[in-house]
Amino acid sequence: MTSATPPEAVRMGDPPPGPDGPLDFDRFVAETAPRLHRTAVLLCGDHHLAEDLTQTTYAKLFSRWSAVRASTNPVAYARTTLVRTFLSQRRRRSSAERPAEHVDDRAVEDPDTARRLDLLAALAELSPTDRTVLVLRYLEDLSVAQTAHLLGITEPTLRARSSRAVARLRTRFPDLEDPA
Repeated sequence: MTSATPPEAVRMGDPPPGPDGPLDFDRFVAETAPRLHRTAVLLCGDHHLAEDLTQTTYAKLFSRWSAVRASTNPVAYARTTLVRTFLSQRRRRSSAERPAEHVDDRAVEDPDTARRLDLLAALAELSPTDRTVLVLRYLEDLSVAQTAHLLGITEPTLRARSSRAVARLRTRFPDLEDPA
């Protein structure tokens, strides 16, 4: 951060302005890609689809980079674009891509792999909106107000969707902690 930038002008989690002035796109991508990709994986339930979603999000951000850079919170702008792109893609039922019957990949198992895969499968069974609510509220740790605003729904509606979605997950994971 340059000495000319007051500390209160930079929010937590936002990349600081560079020494040469405003935030540049390459640095923004380098600093935000891991978190956006993680959110995309949790939304999509598949690393390959998440990579496509993340790439599509960055393409949209690049085309509007002057507006993104000028926004008060470019990371929130990017997350909003990611979520809206995900929901938009989910609304379209047709897809040109078809999954393969068999892929000969071998993964290394660790003790939590099975539970993570079960959680991804359980999330995939939820509607795209319910999945998005849970990912943003409990995995991205956004507030009820932030999540409701991002999804364009009221806070009571968000709480109801969240409660129902968590109840559905508890049928597969009875030991799931209460998120409240």
